[in-house]
Amino acid sequence: MGLIKNLFKRVAPLPTSFMIVSIVGFLVSAYLITDISWKFTMLLFFAVMFIASFISMNKGPVVE
Repeated sequence: MGLIKNLFKRVAPLPTSFMIVSIVGFLVSAYLITDISWKFTMLLFFAVMFIASFISMNKGPVVE
């Protein structure tokens, strides 16, 4: 559990465009890519981007 707490101490603030790109990329990949291996890879990539932006939104420092 200490490793996870140490990771959340170093959360960087990400811009809002990062979350928008992850959502749009996920949807475009889901509908337009036909090869299953590329589709899985891109969906996983954009899902990880979305999770990172969500963690940054909740745990990151407040930037004024």
